[in-house]
Amino acid sequence: MTIDQLTKVPGALRDEKWETKFFQEFCLSNLRVLSQDPQPGPDGWPYLLAEVSDAGTEPSTKVIQWLAGRGIGLVINPHKEFPDYIFTYGMLWSFRETGLFFRNETQDEGAFELDATKIVHSGDASKEYLPPDARKILKEFFRDQGTLAPKILVFSFDKKTYEFGVSLESLGNPPQKEHPGIAEAISWFLPPHYSIVLVSEKGMPKFFDL
Repeated sequence: MTIDQLTKVPGALRDEKWETKFFQEFCLSNLRVLSQDPQPGPDGWPYLLAEVSDAGTEPSTKVIQWLAGRGIGLVINPHKEFPDYIFTYGMLWSFRETGLFFRNETQDEGAFELDATKIVHSGDASKEYLPPDARKILKEFFRDQGTLAPKILVFSFDKKTYEFGVSLESLGNPPQKEHPGIAEAISWFLPPHYSIVLVSEKGMPKFFDL
């Protein structure tokens, strides 16, 4: 199916196979940028608005590269009642780094209880896991929220899947009821398959400045 045919598939019929094919065709398509400046979405994050069009002059991969360095998401065909796709910032830099918008892995969010004695690897986020520009943009988000010295820890129980831990102490120990909302906000800056956990530094390996 072409990108034009894919965008005409009813929402109820858009499954994982549709999404995979959409990604493939989208990366081969040209876009028509609808506004030079990013626009705030309903979620409050900035998005570039664009449509897949025969009149498009900007290769989608070029647009993705530009957005991935600036902390901006992408909305495709926003003129519809429901846009054909909404790419978060994390999805875009993930594609730039790996060629994939995300991997099909389970993500845990919000409050997280763990046994620190079972951690087999821990450390700072590598440049591959969190590129410098994405790290800078995430740090700016925390700063805008009043968190001037956020601390993080990437850790694993099996060296296969990794948790992106954020120090509760560095966030000012927010009430537990706020944890899901905080994790959701952080998730916009990271690929969807990243597991985000808010955790106390007590009993944990050393955390690192973001």
